[in-house]
Amino acid sequence: MRQDNWAGQAQLTAMAHGTTAPAQANGPSAKWLSSLRCALAAFTRRVWLYRQVQQERAQLRALSDRELRDIGISRSDALREAKKPFWR
Repeated sequence: MRQDNWAGQAQLTAMAHGTTAPAQANGPSAKWLSSLRCALAAFTRRVWLYRQVQQERAQLRALSDRELRDIGISRSDALREAKKPFWR
């Protein structure tokens, strides 16, 4: 009984530290944890991308008319792009 309790504690400790316990390395828990990590990584990348787009649009909005002319964009085009929601 004590050994089972220790194995359960080792699994919980391993999960808390982002690793899997050796006894459960290929079990359903490891697959679930791997899927969760992939989903979390994809979510993090998406949030980072949305943040990048938001920052770039803010920078575009802040450009002067002369700077916009230099890159070949009109003020109305810049404002239209800057007003788009972050997911577009």
